[in-house]
Amino acid sequence: MHPFDFQLRPRIVFGAGAIQQLGDLARASGGRRALIVSDRGVVSAGHYDKGKQALEAAGLETFSFHDFGENPTTDMVQAGVDFARQVQPDILIGLGGGSSMDCCKGINFVYSCGGTMHDYRGVGKATADMVPMIAVPTTAGTGSEAQSFALISDAQTHVKMACGDPRAACRVALLDPELTLTQPAAVTALTGIDAISHAVETYVTKPRNAMSLTFSRRAFGLLANGFPKVLADPNDLEARSQMQVGSCLAGLAIETSMLGAAHAVANPLTARFDIVHGQAVGVMLPHVVRMNGSRYEDWYAELLAEVQPVRNLENAAGQLADLLTGFLDMAGLKQNLSQLAVNATAIDELSQAAAEQWTGTFNPIPLDRDRITGLYQSAM
Repeated sequence: MHPFDFQLRPRIVFGAGAIQQLGDLARASGGRRALIVSDRGVVSAGHYDKGKQALEAAGLETFSFHDFGENPTTDMVQAGVDFARQVQPDILIGLGGGSSMDCCKGINFVYSCGGTMHDYRGVGKATADMVPMIAVPTTAGTGSEAQSFALISDAQTHVKMACGDPRAACRVALLDPELTLTQPAAVTALTGIDAISHAVETYVTKPRNAMSLTFSRRAFGLLANGFPKVLADPNDLEARSQMQVGSCLAGLAIETSMLGAAHAVANPLTARFDIVHGQAVGVMLPHVVRMNGSRYEDWYAELLAEVQPVRNLENAAGQLADLLTGFLDMAGLKQNLSQLAVNATAIDELSQAAAEQWTGTFNPIPLDRDRITGLYQSAM
């Protein structure tokens, strides 16, 4: 059995209408002055107002930062830090999708520890205890609420930096499935595929362990069952609940087992061609599953058994890859790189960038340039 060191850091509070508890949870965490980091789409959907009202009802003074976008950059984080230094919050609230939660964590690193965001690239770079943070996800995708990592893009190079430290973990993860009902169909599709990819990838990485496997398998079961339902009926609250809890469990799996090749080859597609992450990882994941299945067919058979009978143990990876491709089709997403206007002439550049991705080092089959190139070619 692979050794592990695991601690469930965030308190996880789940339930329809749970956002009404935000103020009490913030006060219990020592908060008196709260900074809400929330993207403008979440503001427009009315979720920011619900969070603000809950905080104010509990007697907290509230401030807000909204000046950031999808894939928050180092410059956006710095703008948030500058604002935080003006208002001096003692608790941070990341309310929104992965971008809101990542930006909030990024602000926390620099606000609490000084320096710039670049100083925290890697693991364990925090130099002080950080301000308590509560994450309130409004999508079911990244699982950021359960992780001690922030993904921040370098403003100049657009390369995503993974910045992680146990002290960056949220104090509370507040899961209210009602907040996910307002997601546009495209966001539901893209974040759902992202969450599914996390469950699939964490199940086969090198650091996989008894804890991560438990989270990965249950996450995949919830997500694979809930995803078709939310696509068919966006108002199905039970299916939304399955997606939100599944996403969180997959985030817990990432925390102890990391990710793999699909994210390594997807990130350059986002940086080079501005392909949304969920689409990028979705189009590459079936090909990674087939590659890894050449050695680890039994692992994929175990995962697939969570949702359907395994017809042929010798082709479990192929069956899983077909299921994943079916999810893309069901969600109306592109199924190959040609449909995304990625030309074969870009493969060398993409392969070089993918070879430098940290997540690739955790893949069970070592990634070299030839394998990476083969993945891109098979996805064309």
